Amino acid sequence: MVTSASPSAPADADLRLGFMCGVVAYALWGLFPIYLKALPPADPAEIVAHRVLWSVPFGAFVLGLRGQWRETFRALKNLRILVRLAFAAVLIAANWLVYVWAVANDRVLEASLGYYINPLIFIAMGVFVLKERLSRAQIAAVALAAAGVGALMIGAGVFPWPSFLLAISFTCYGYVRKTTKVGAMPGLFIETVVLSPLALLFLMHLQNIGALALGHVSATLDLLLFLAGPVTVVPLVLFALAARRLSLTMLGFLQYIGPTGQFILGLYYGEAFTLYHAVCFALIWAALALISIDAVKRSRRPA
Repeated sequence: MVTSASPSAPADADLRLGFMCGVVAYALWGLFPIYLKALPPADPAEIVAHRVLWSVPFGAFVLGLRGQWRETFRALKNLRILVRLAFAAVLIAANWLVYVWAVANDRVLEASLGYYINPLIFIAMGVFVLKERLSRAQIAAVALAAAGVGALMIGAGVFPWPSFLLAISFTCYGYVRKTTKVGAMPGLFIETVVLSPLALLFLMHLQNIGALALGHVSATLDLLLFLAGPVTVVPLVLFALAARRLSLTMLGFLQYIGPTGQFILGLYYGEAFTLYHAVCFALIWAALALISIDAVKRSRRPA
């Protein structure tokens, strides 16, 4: 007797593919400091300029591969979408610059902290911008995170400003992109196209003053700078594939892979990690556990 394949088999395979893509995307973001550590003596601003420039041709290749040029052209013809993407471009460029600066200045732990507190900043935006009401778990989570940052500030005498700049810029970027009707890859392509003239002018300025690293240090560094495009685009493509196949709850859990990888790398690089840092991270991890449990409970409630 011949039995037919289970109807759930294609769905299960799709779910597994989404899970794998999500894990790999966040793992690549978590390992990003390794790539950035290999780029000195290139200045952080030059690295961001290369990231913008080389994302354009590689992004165009991916758009062709995925058949998304029609969607991209539709977005380019819509002035409202263009203005919103131009604003998003400024936000993501600022985020990239702070992140690259943090890694270059041995502040990977603070960068990881920024992405850990990102969900909590989203909650704050929901309260102050969207006038949403917090659950008890969310209130407790925000209080724990505030206590953690307060412990670090008072005990170690350090305000982790890169963490907050990263979290706030990425939260604002996420909000703008979430409320702009354009796909992830077409949106990123348009953002980098908008930024590319400024990036090119900046690189020309560096060349004129003799401060450009590209073409003046080594062939290895040149290759690594050219790879800034794929390094930027590939994780985003994988994330887009995952987002189409996984629930928001699952994506919410996977998002902690990135900052956890950065946290481990920060320790590996020998960055300062005092008792106050430990208290800060522990309280923020507790806050994230609270909101994750709360999110799971909410997802199981009947609509």
